[in-house]
Amino acid sequence: MATPLDLQEQEQLDELKAFWKQYGNLITWALIAALSVYAGLNAWKWWQRDQAAKAGALYELLDRAVQAGDAQRAGQIFADLKERYPSTAFAEQGAALAARVQFDRGQIEAATASLNWLADNASEDEYRAVARLRLAGLLLQAKDYDAALKQLDGASAPSFAALVADRRGDVLLAQGQPDKAREAYQSAWKGMDQKLEYRRLIEAKLTALAAPPQPVVGAASGAPQ
Repeated sequence: MATPLDLQEQEQLDELKAFWKQYGNLITWALIAALSVYAGLNAWKWWQRDQAAKAGALYELLDRAVQAGDAQRAGQIFADLKERYPSTAFAEQGAALAARVQFDRGQIEAATASLNWLADNASEDEYRAVARLRLAGLLLQAKDYDAALKQLDGASAPSFAALVADRRGDVLLAQGQPDKAREAYQSAWKGMDQKLEYRRLIEAKLTALAAPPQPVVGAASGAPQ
């Protein structure tokens, strides 16, 4: 047989009932919202993993097409990859891969389209810089110098600054501006890692312009440069 509640316990129970009647729905909805957010985060993580796995499978097919030199097939796979999984790193890497084989097979318009997509959609400055550098090279070959320089203006990744300056020198020289080209090459030479063999090519360009870079004092003795 249940023990009757004393007066104090009854008052506490009545207060609890009144509190729940006033705030119960609000608390319930807040709890549901919190649980929904938690569930949503888990669902988002699962969705991201699922998207990455599917994008990775397409990227593997794309890589095989590139290895086989099948530009047509690579372009088709990349089109599917960027349409279905545009926000994944695989789409960004796929754009660079597709552009390479398309260029190698003489599909310049297709390569340009792939690189333009990468330049416009990549999430990291480095990917965008790579795309714009390659686009500038294609535009240089097409003698569209102003468009090439515009692409280089948009390549803002600090780690690619020397390469951008070098390509700018190429465009300016082709445009008939040797003085500005010399300045760009000098900037590229100074900014390039001294251990990179590519720096010797920039040095050769400066020498051809009668402006060989001056060796740093102490270089011969191994002193810090």
